[in-house]
Amino acid sequence: MNNHADVIIVGAGVIGCAAAYYLAKAGSSVIVLEGSDHIGNGGSSRNGGGVRQSGRDPRELPLAIYGIQTLWPTLSEELEVDCEYHQDGNLRLGKNEAHAKILTDLADRAIACGLDVRIIDGEEVRQMNPYLSQEVTVASWCPTDGHANPLTTTLGYYKMARRMGVRFLTGEKAVQLRTIRGKLRQVMTEQNVYEGDQVLLAAGLHSRALAGTVGIDIPMTTSLLEALVTEAQPHLFDQMLGTAEADFYGHQTKHGSFVFGGSSGLEPYNKDNGTPVTSSITAPCICRGIIKYFPDLKDAKIVRTWAGWSDKSADGVPVLGAVEEVPGLYLACAFTGHGFGISPAVGEQLAKLMLTGKTDVDLSPLHYDRFKAKI
Repeated sequence: MNNHADVIIVGAGVIGCAAAYYLAKAGSSVIVLEGSDHIGNGGSSRNGGGVRQSGRDPRELPLAIYGIQTLWPTLSEELEVDCEYHQDGNLRLGKNEAHAKILTDLADRAIACGLDVRIIDGEEVRQMNPYLSQEVTVASWCPTDGHANPLTTTLGYYKMARRMGVRFLTGEKAVQLRTIRGKLRQVMTEQNVYEGDQVLLAAGLHSRALAGTVGIDIPMTTSLLEALVTEAQPHLFDQMLGTAEADFYGHQTKHGSFVFGGSSGLEPYNKDNGTPVTSSITAPCICRGIIKYFPDLKDAKIVRTWAGWSDKSADGVPVLGAVEEVPGLYLACAFTGHGFGISPAVGEQLAKLMLTGKTDVDLSPLHYDRFKAKI
């Protein structure tokens, strides 16, 4: 078997699959190595599906805007799969003055970047979504935000990348990177060695250990995110929802079920046996939030819950782009639980960077070198 390609990608989540697709579309040969037995086994199949610009750090906001303006609207047609993309806006909810200040600060930062977002009161919130309770007194509203299906999107990129000749190898856990004559050339798995002109690390938390084998330390840690899905309900609303403190989010899917995520505040104390396991504490907290926000859903049955590890960045935004100290190495990790919405833009822009050295969106605020000591 030929273990050489122009690009070796480590990680077959939505980021790795998207980058593989755009690289192959431009004519590159690509091998994707996935340590688990399944495509999209990490956060790509365990997230709430938000495709939002509001509430983002200004450093990653340009990627979100670019993706929503240029890629998401036609992605289902391009990937020949229903990504279930809805652009019906995002309501970020608040209940008190402290929440109003958080929302206003986030909105001001977004407006400064050119985003259409505004603060509305509880009455206007309920005009948009009459199912919300009286507890909601304020919200930010971004009409160009939305949501999509993470699983079908990931598999859409995977399917099209394979059609273009990308080789996906599951059960091939990368354990080490190796440089040859000062340039990164090889990815070693538990059984094989793969060689490429460029290597993209898109393996979530595992990216830190791999980068460490060539002396690069990405400051990120684990964060367990939990979510639940209800049985199908009559159609209620299409907006994506969030909260000022980012402790609750959700939307109604095309199927009719609701996907809700949230936190208990006790996640650092969850039991960890090496797999993402839901706790007995978080789901009831999410359910109490649902009832307070949406009294009409109080009798909805929970079909299942799930959990997933988030690769939490030290400063809350991803690490993207080339690593100056190790020529040939590119990073796409530390997405801090909000990588899905920007995944098409990240995949496309990293492909352009690896092929041409240039991007349409300025990625410099997200480069690894921001963690270097300043002289």
